[in-house]
Order: sequence, then C-alpha cells, then structure tokens
Amino acid sequence: MRPMVRLTGTMLASIALLFSLLTPVSAAVPEYAKWGTIAVKETQRHYQADIIDYLHVGRSYLASDKVEEKFKLWIRTKDGNEFGVNVYIQFNPANDTTYAIRYEKIG
Repeated sequence: MRPMVRLTGTMLASIALLFSLLTPVSAAVPEYAKWGTIAVKETQRHYQADIIDYLHVGRSYLASDKVEEKFKLWIRTKDGNEFGVNVYIQFNPANDTTYAIRYEKIG
C-alpha cells in the first residue's frame, strides 16, 4: 500500500507543478509604460506612419516638477520611407501633466 501513496503524492506534486507553470505570471508594468504609449500614438499621428520598432532610452530629471522620458522609434511612412525618431515627453511626475512632446528625426 505504501508505494501507491508515494505514487499518488508524486502525481499530486507533478500536477501542482504543472498548474503553477500554466498560471500566468503578472509582470510589473514599468514606470515609463504610460509615456511610451503616448509617444507611439502621438508619433503615429504626427508623421501619419506605422511604428516598426520601439526603445525606451531613459528618464531625465530636469527639475523637481519636470521629468523627461526619451524614446527612440523607428517608423515607416505610407509611401515606404523608414527613419528613426527620438521622442521626448516632458511632464510633471506629481500629477502626470504633460508639458511638451518633441520629435527629432534621425537617419
């Protein structure tokens, strides 16, 4: 009777492990995610283009009430031209008020 208990225990442990592997793990949302979404949407609107690639370059603290997020986007226009754009979003971190969005075409 003892081997049956071990087998059942092993089976239960295997099933528990399987369920833990199949359960989705919630990843932490980065601080810049909101601003990345705004950068993508505003760049699409500004250039009337599709975003091909996206990179969060970093955050700069300009003043106690002003932060700047920088993103590098690679875009493709409707006529097939591709180029990079640096997007700078300045905002107040206390209340998420956007001060300015600036675009810098590269390459």
